Formats: sequence, structure tokens, C-alpha cells
Amino acid sequence: MDSEKLSFEEAYKQLTELVKKMESGELPLADSVAAYEQGIKLKAYCEQLLKEAELKIETLKVSNTGE
Repeated sequence: MDSEKLSFEEAYKQLTELVKKMESGELPLADSVAAYEQGIKLKAYCEQLLKEAELKIETLKVSNTGE
């Protein structure tokens, strides 16, 4: 997975699909561990994108109010 090239929506969709697979209980242990590791990376990537978007919004607010 090269999460650096994914949009937020794509990364979130992959994360959601991983969670569904893990919750189904049908994955072998090794696959569950790999899915968990990938999920942690996707979660961190999504959080990073959200923080960047929040910072941009705050910057725009400040520049529009002249503060």
C-alpha cells in the first residue's frame, strides 16, 4: 500500500473494508495481523490528511478576517 498517493476517501474506504473483514472473523490469524498493521497505517494517514485540511481551513479563516 502506498498511502501517500491515496485520497482521503480512498484511504478511508480501504480502512473500512479492512475493519469489515477483520470483524467477520473469517480471516486467518496471519491475515488479521497484516490487516491490523495496514489499518494502523491507513488510520494515521487519514488523521494526517484531516489535520492538514483543518490547518488550511484555520489559515483561510484568519486571512479572511484579517486577524
